[in-house]
Amino acid sequence: MTKHTQAQGTAEGREIQTETQADARAGARGGGRVPEGEGRVPGKTPGPAGVQVTRRERSAVVRLLAGQGHRLDHLLEIAGLPRSTYYHHLSRPAHVSRPDVEPMVREIWERTPNGCGHRQVRMCLVHEFGTRISAKTVPGVMRRMGLRCAIRSRNPWRRYSSYRGETGDHVHNLPERDFTADRPFSKLGTDVTESRVAGSKAYLAPVYDMGSKEIVAWDVSRSPDLEQQKRLLAMLEARLPAGVEPVLHSDMGWQYQHRWWRDELERLGIRQSMSRKGNCLDNAATEQVFGHLKDEFYRGREFDSYEQFKRELDAYIIHWNTRRRQIRLEGRTPEEFRSMSLAV
Repeated sequence: MTKHTQAQGTAEGREIQTETQADARAGARGGGRVPEGEGRVPGKTPGPAGVQVTRRERSAVVRLLAGQGHRLDHLLEIAGLPRSTYYHHLSRPAHVSRPDVEPMVREIWERTPNGCGHRQVRMCLVHEFGTRISAKTVPGVMRRMGLRCAIRSRNPWRRYSSYRGETGDHVHNLPERDFTADRPFSKLGTDVTESRVAGSKAYLAPVYDMGSKEIVAWDVSRSPDLEQQKRLLAMLEARLPAGVEPVLHSDMGWQYQHRWWRDELERLGIRQSMSRKGNCLDNAATEQVFGHLKDEFYRGREFDSYEQFKRELDAYIIHWNTRRRQIRLEGRTPEEFRSMSLAV
């Protein structure tokens, strides 16, 4: 064999080896194990419908199939697992953190129709059950139990608007987006929200205390008329402590520009405040109450009648005031914070 023939064979062999390696890399990218760092979380492999499968989960599958008589080396090759990783997971089972709190977490979750978030669960565990637990542990326990709080989404329906133009004297925006209050009954907010119920509509008009985070008065009605506002202020009057002169902030809805409303606030010693035209952020404190309420109570539910909706909404508002804890109140309920503040 001449030197020329040997050189030609060596070149062809290198070319075949290069093509084979390229095909192997393409196969790994196309249907095999995805290389580290290529559009996925390291240590995970895409599963069905894009679900990420961890190495520990793959080790569990390999262990199950190996127990059925399949060869371990073949299973590890298919799963893309090093032998050392497999035996590491085998000798160190996954730790189940705080299984003792699961019954309490379940009870807290079921207090509202759509559940609640991990911060609410932890505050109840600490303040009601006296349980010491890390804020990072609670989300893991809830994931393990399959409890998932829905992320707030935009309202698919057209929002109720009570604005009908300026029909009265100009009222200043007193809070100017400062919704903090150092005591109850100093800053109040009100608005009206609409819900679709049993083929019709229902309207909730609350008065929200920005200091205690309490819904101090509310009315549920089939129609957002002036009679609803009269019932609302009658309930508020019965709850107002003697000697207070709160600010009551609202948007520019026709109810709040009505002469009767203004005269009644003046009689009760309440200073009126209004948002600027077309600026919902000026009334964000009350709007966020509607957001939480619809997430935890209303969204995704069907009601057989208006009466059922009203009865269950009344119960939820009582739950909000007496059992729903808030971070800004240092884990207290609105009722607990109000009682503590007024006792000083």
